[in-house]
Amino acid sequence: MHRIVLLICLVLGSWATSLSSREAANLSEAFITSVTLSSNGLSYYVVIALGDIQFRVSLDTASSDLWIMASSCSTSACQIAPRYPLSYESATYQAVNANTTDFVANYADGTGVTGFVAKESVHVSNLTVPNQAFALITDSNVTMTDDISGILGLGFPRISTINATSTNSTPFFPGLAQRGLLQYPLFGLSLTRNNTGTLSLGALDSSVVTNLSNVEWNPVVDFSPFSNESSTSSYYQWAVPLMSLAVNGTSVALSPSYPTISANRSIAMFDVGTPGIYGPWADVSKLFASFASARLVDEAAGQWAVPCDSDITLSFTFGQRNFTLEPSDYLIGETSGDPGLCLTWPVALDPSPDGIDWQFGTPFMRTVYTIFSYGIDALEPPMIGLYSLGNATTPESTSFINSFLASASETVATTLPNSLLLTPSVTTPAYSLNTSVPAATGAIVQTALATSTYSPIFGAVTTVPDPAALNLSAIPLITPSPTVATYTVTDSAGIISTSVSHFSVPSIVLGAPPGWSSAGFTICAPMLPSILLSVAIPSLLSLLLRCTPLDLS
Repeated sequence: MHRIVLLICLVLGSWATSLSSREAANLSEAFITSVTLSSNGLSYYVVIALGDIQFRVSLDTASSDLWIMASSCSTSACQIAPRYPLSYESATYQAVNANTTDFVANYADGTGVTGFVAKESVHVSNLTVPNQAFALITDSNVTMTDDISGILGLGFPRISTINATSTNSTPFFPGLAQRGLLQYPLFGLSLTRNNTGTLSLGALDSSVVTNLSNVEWNPVVDFSPFSNESSTSSYYQWAVPLMSLAVNGTSVALSPSYPTISANRSIAMFDVGTPGIYGPWADVSKLFASFASARLVDEAAGQWAVPCDSDITLSFTFGQRNFTLEPSDYLIGETSGDPGLCLTWPVALDPSPDGIDWQFGTPFMRTVYTIFSYGIDALEPPMIGLYSLGNATTPESTSFINSFLASASETVATTLPNSLLLTPSVTTPAYSLNTSVPAATGAIVQTALATSTYSPIFGAVTTVPDPAALNLSAIPLITPSPTVATYTVTDSAGIISTSVSHFSVPSIVLGAPPGWSSAGFTICAPMLPSILLSVAIPSLLSLLLRCTPLDLS
């Protein structure tokens, strides 16, 4: 009988478990969890826990508050989702003003939620944030799929409803940065068309970002106050200047909505909660005017259609670098009225009175790894880093595009106009911010950013920094948990064989505490969606891979 000894136990693919010396430092301050695209393709969600109750929440970088549907919400939108059980006496729940502090959130599509503010321990990956302010929703017409129960906002405190109405109620991510709980005050998003994306807190996903010198860093735009706000400028949205736009390499002139206020620069916002790309009529119409056979098909929606066999590329320049979309990135789906035409991004919008011209949502963000660096009080402005994931040097073939349309999109019910539509004339509304208070890109502010105990990596930059001048080795990295292990074994005759093992995914219950008799929503999801880097390699292998000698005699 021969004893087969396990010689090598390694993890394949991007889910490597190796740790660099830089990753091994400050082990308790970086966290990572998986991100999944909803079945309708409209949002990306993560699994979090409030107390000991687990929920799925959609990510949103254009809002700042965390809210969850409560058991008292009886609308049809609430009834289909796991809800926080108000009758459960969580040991970590704290009422705020006896549950009388109102919460209201309204959205651009006309939907909204109302409820009240409370506090609870929030768990994301291995991170625990005690006494985190959030809203419990008692009325909602926001319809969600995939048992998603709410939204986790990752924006600035200025746009937080809770922060404005309740003391000591800093939003989730700003609170982490202001208390110095992360290795560095940033988060990163890797978005895919399946469940292999990640949200990292305090570090970058090293399985995606393999060359830090290729990250293009952009200082965030500071905004003047609204008339009902304080008399100082502050950071409002994750927005940066859009430098240029090109169709198939041919430049398209940008027309900022408020050129005298924005120094003749277009302002672009990045929002993981937006399932599209939107721009002002002036820019979008010029873009499609240089796009062969494009036609406006819905004036009210600002929607264009282009030939489905298009091989045209769209390029957007941020900082010094071009970021290119290929047809599989910007095509939405075939029109039912003409299968040869496909609806497409970007969609045209009327000018926004806050001066934000463009909104780059998930179709663009899937082509890059997006880094949101929060900035440091008195030392460093917020930054957005873009790390390209695509290779647009080789055009996509017609067969590839056809395959993409067949697998990744559906025919869109569309009534095509009988004649060509003209681009409408648009009136720019009055600018809604107080222009007597100056605001600048990359402004250094004294408060509301991360604690000044952080050592700045970028410093007081107001323009795109030269990567060669940055201490890139100071940017922390983290590695996701492995999902696949490969075992290599050698028998006594020297014959090598391999086998692949996929880690089983245990089920969890959404919306119900452990052991509760009330019916919850049972799903399959990682109970520990990520591994903290404080886990040493031997312990990691023992825990996840169960790498023990195999006696197959």
